[in-house]
Amino acid sequence: MPETSIESSSLEAVKPVLHESVMRLAQWLEEHDYRGYDTFDGLSSPILRPLTFETRLLRTVLLQGVRRFPVNLRPILGIRMAQSSKGMGFLARGFLRLFQVTGDKVWAERAEMALDLLIENQLAGYSGACWGNHFDYQSRGFYLPKGVPTIVWTSLIGHAFVDGFEHLGREKYLDTAVSACEHILKDLDRVSDGAGECISYIPNGKTWVHNANTLGASLLARCYAHTRNEQYLEVGRKAIQYTAQYQRPDRSWYYGEKDNLHWVDSFHTAYVLDCFKHYSMNTGDKQFDSIMMSGYEYWKRTFFLEDGTPRYYAQKTLPLDIQCSSQAIDTLVFFNDIDPDSLELAVKVARWTIDHMQDRSGYFYYRRYSPWIVNKTPTLHWGQATMLCAMAGLYCSIDMNGRTA
Repeated sequence: MPETSIESSSLEAVKPVLHESVMRLAQWLEEHDYRGYDTFDGLSSPILRPLTFETRLLRTVLLQGVRRFPVNLRPILGIRMAQSSKGMGFLARGFLRLFQVTGDKVWAERAEMALDLLIENQLAGYSGACWGNHFDYQSRGFYLPKGVPTIVWTSLIGHAFVDGFEHLGREKYLDTAVSACEHILKDLDRVSDGAGECISYIPNGKTWVHNANTLGASLLARCYAHTRNEQYLEVGRKAIQYTAQYQRPDRSWYYGEKDNLHWVDSFHTAYVLDCFKHYSMNTGDKQFDSIMMSGYEYWKRTFFLEDGTPRYYAQKTLPLDIQCSSQAIDTLVFFNDIDPDSLELAVKVARWTIDHMQDRSGYFYYRRYSPWIVNKTPTLHWGQATMLCAMAGLYCSIDMNGRTA
């Protein structure tokens, strides 16, 4: 591991702050039975949903209105806290990281609880393990009823199962991840474009976006490392090639290539970067590394203020969103073996997030629109689960850094 620009003693001094934050969050999660709201659950309102008359426009208005309103409207709209499959995936990864750094079996038990719950609740009727929203969703491009899988949820959860296999040695967890790869190969369309292919976001839908495509590729690559299934390698390579060839001149990526998907934000860019690195690490194919690193330098240069505040969009900082914090920390930690300065920035982001986004009760706020306007909604996967995963990863990385200093 390269030398870091922060002294090991300084890193060690941060550990109690991270530990206290993670413990408060873990306690909040346990007290709330691992339930919370979701950023996109507005259509679950039994009060206002009938007033949409099931039109695309009014469904969008309701979903985005609940999502963007600076106060949590869900309790008065009849929307209840719920468990989330994607949230459980992130929680499992966080618990595994805490087990790795502490050796405390309680964290292994909690990770197994989350992973076994995911096995029990995978969606039926598909070619392999897959998961989707527990709520109806209306995007700019399509309507997605609850219970329909997405490659984003399936791939991120699949990573949790690979982690479970690698840390706990349970073959059933690798089997589940491999099953998820079969779903990706058999149930999702792929479109050829140049030398690459893009994997669709959902079954039976022609929906092409970069983070979803590369997430599928990253899971295929990790499972290839364990199975040596050549089809996983080939499809993963073509998916990475598709996104590589659409890197923009400034080294960024749009969310997607359709005209209505032309924006650049922090956490979707970070997803793409993570996926390029997973592909390179697990396949030994280094042909995309220069593209990955130029994208990483663009992301690091663009999406952070001096004090560690994580910016949302390439062209503006607000809103300050908890997902930008969690994914930034996670990606910076992941790139620590390449970038000796990444832990310093990760610590800045973590400190800023604890100071400005963590409630005294332990959970993290959803968004800050200004110093005075804060949406304090306790979202589950979009906040609590991703922050537990990221903060545990940072804590673990600092501990490992200290051992090798």
